[in-house]
Amino acid sequence: MADHSGHRKRMRERFLRHGLDNFKDHEILELLLFYAQPRMDMNETAHALLETFGSLDAVFEATPEALMTVPGIGESAAALIRLIPAAARRYRMAKEERGVILATSEEAGRYLIPRFMNCREETVYLVCLDAKLKVLDCRQVGSGSTVSVPFRLRKIVEVALMHNATAVILAHNHTSGIALPSKEDEITTLRVRDVLAEVGVVLYDHIIVAGEDFVSLSDDGLLDA
Repeated sequence: MADHSGHRKRMRERFLRHGLDNFKDHEILELLLFYAQPRMDMNETAHALLETFGSLDAVFEATPEALMTVPGIGESAAALIRLIPAAARRYRMAKEERGVILATSEEAGRYLIPRFMNCREETVYLVCLDAKLKVLDCRQVGSGSTVSVPFRLRKIVEVALMHNATAVILAHNHTSGIALPSKEDEITTLRVRDVLAEVGVVLYDHIIVAGEDFVSLSDDGLLDA
């Protein structure tokens, strides 16, 4: 078996000195795969991944089962590839930690987008806020289609009261890639607003996320109705 240690060492040093800016997509994958396959030449496998999925982001978003259909990708390599977007999501969330103030829809959107990275099904989050609109808690309160699996209103109320929230922001994603609210989204928003109002909590906004885009139903004027 050929000794590729020199090539690997040079690539690691290049990354440590200069980062990934001057790396091609296949070189990024090759460098990553070094840690799953200690001795094999991963250049051909890296190219095969890009040819199979079409782009670097598509490789990172592929399921483990799909990744393992590519020659040279076993369970360890698939797990390592899937770790990258998962770790990136946690990193972005950590940078938007508790204590941040969400006074505008733009701030709320930036805070929430990382929580929906790589979600393959509709997921619902509730952000609890104090009187100064500082985040007290952000947690998942549901998943699945908002049409077939209605928001759990009781859970939303319980979470808001548990954290003594003055206001909350509801958020969910559209897996279609289009952030525009549906009629069901609007009906659900008004229902949640009315239920929360009964316990003295304000629905400050409902943010719909699609990829890096989002729509605020408060900005749309729905909550003024």
